[in-house]
Amino acid sequence: MATVTFYEKPGCSGNAKQKKILEAAGHTVEPRDLIGRAWTRGELLSFFGGLPIAQWFNSNSPAIKSGEIVPEECDEATAVALMQKHPLLIRRPLLEVEGVRKVGFDVAAIDAWIGLGADLPDEDMEECQHGKEGHVCQGHAHDHPCGHDHEHGQSDGC
Repeated sequence: MATVTFYEKPGCSGNAKQKKILEAAGHTVEPRDLIGRAWTRGELLSFFGGLPIAQWFNSNSPAIKSGEIVPEECDEATAVALMQKHPLLIRRPLLEVEGVRKVGFDVAAIDAWIGLGADLPDEDMEECQHGKEGHVCQGHAHDHPCGHDHEHGQSDGC
């Protein structure tokens, strides 16, 4: 089984479910804080592996859902700059196994890459686990339309 470096938003219930799937398949998960890290351009690009720029973004981010940011209109430099400034825009999780890096939690792709076992979930594991009514992460309600938590200085994006 693999040791998976798992860059996540601490407290995100979706990331917690993803880690449980990896662990149930026998993998060792080493969680890392995606949000608190200062990402370089090269580091970010190393996870995106030729994907279209729009697929680099967390589609559950309120700034994207509201149309404030339109990933399809971003060039590489703009996308990376936005993600460096606002890491919650980065599609989650970022995964690394033996130097190979991937972005997102596409169950079929991860199963083909490192194996997930026989009981694969049939739900979209990247979909927001809280629904459209808003949610609470780490005990803080986030309901500002652009995802900014003014009290805590962070954007949401679960």
